[in-house]
Amino acid sequence: CKILRCNSEYVAATLNLRGSNRNVAYCNALRSYSHCTRKTARTCRGDLAYHSAVHGIEDLMIQNNCSKEGPTSPPRPRPPAPNHQGFESLDICNYEKSFLYKHGQPPSYQHCAAFGDPHIRTFHDDFHTCRVEGSWPLLDNDYLFVQATSSPVAKGSNATVTSKLTIIFKNMKECIDQKVYQAEIDSLPAAFEDGSVNGGERPGGSSLAIRERSPGRHVEIRAEYIGTTIAVRQAGRQLSFSIRAAEEVARAFTEEQDLQLCVGGCPRSQRISRSECCRGRVAAETARALCKEMLPVEDVYFQSCVFDVVTSGDANFTMAAHGALEDARVFLPNTEKLHIFQ
Repeated sequence: CKILRCNSEYVAATLNLRGSNRNVAYCNALRSYSHCTRKTARTCRGDLAYHSAVHGIEDLMIQNNCSKEGPTSPPRPRPPAPNHQGFESLDICNYEKSFLYKHGQPPSYQHCAAFGDPHIRTFHDDFHTCRVEGSWPLLDNDYLFVQATSSPVAKGSNATVTSKLTIIFKNMKECIDQKVYQAEIDSLPAAFEDGSVNGGERPGGSSLAIRERSPGRHVEIRAEYIGTTIAVRQAGRQLSFSIRAAEEVARAFTEEQDLQLCVGGCPRSQRISRSECCRGRVAAETARALCKEMLPVEDVYFQSCVFDVVTSGDANFTMAAHGALEDARVFLPNTEKLHIFQ
């Protein structure tokens, strides 16, 4: 599949367009780009970069009133890049840059989180407290699979906490080998399951990277090739998960992949009312005072904190809600939506 060559020829042809003939030259470049992708259609049929390019060209031709038939750009000799292999893979394995090339604007992002009991903040800013026990998918799309395993917070309790997280970054031909990350309580590794800390030996391998923000407490995984950042934290005896994902990536799933807590929240039968919190191991007023220290605004993060401290009797749950709020502050595209009131 030679789609990277088509991409870089298009970038080279449109890099320095100026003057009154700019639109004519731009349409010529788009027609050349389209012609190049058609020539690679058979070998690139299953390639994500190829399909993105085809859709991107159609959109740009409509936006710029370019006709499908007409002159094309003369082929330009490309200056030798210092790292030839790196240049081509760079723009296809940097989602933000390639989106900007295709659409002329940066991508939109969405945020989801699961923490504490577990409480789920969906991509659509719905907020649920769940009694889910066992393994449930948070995400299941063309690029990512994330599964949370929950167990009871205390013997005989209705409430559960996330005790294990499995994150699979699916193989992407030009950029990364498939990588699996697993975290369990008291085991938050700063590496993937195979011991690596990036996406492997492919040209764009560095577009997936893992780093430890706080040993044993906070790991961050950046997946630049899909415009996504994930934070995994441990606070007390629970794990939490936060993600900032490009909207296009978050929506890349089929009807069969319909159970995703980040998309639809908890199934109705698994939802718990947070007002049930007032029967537990710690008095509600004590829990409110502990949570107020970390979370001065009485929003859903504060309510979740009170619920968790009351049902578990563990003051460390204040850190779970606080960590989720801090991730939301960084990951949310619109900070006006930071606090949710229910």
